Amino acid sequence: MLTVKKSMAILAYVLFKVASGTERDVAQKLIEFAEVVQADIVFGEYDVIARLTVEDLDKLEEFVSQSIRTVPNVLVTSTMIISREYKGKSFRPKNK
Repeated sequence: MLTVKKSMAILAYVLFKVASGTERDVAQKLIEFAEVVQADIVFGEYDVIARLTVEDLDKLEEFVSQSIRTVPNVLVTSTMIISREYKGKSFRPKNK
């Protein structure tokens, strides 16, 4: 009997350098995409970080290339694929 392994979603962070003063506009535009779980404005080398989820690597490439990079005022992106997640205490289920 052939067993088909169920594929897991791809989780990633995309880091953005954006035109000065457009951080809020970019973040608000990003959260309009169904693939974007969260978008945050940050201080440091990058201006905005978005967490996203897609079905597979092909969808990730397509989404970043065709959707994310077309958002106005996005200058540079860097994509970080999540290999393993560790959740803090506030995200753990409570014991009853």
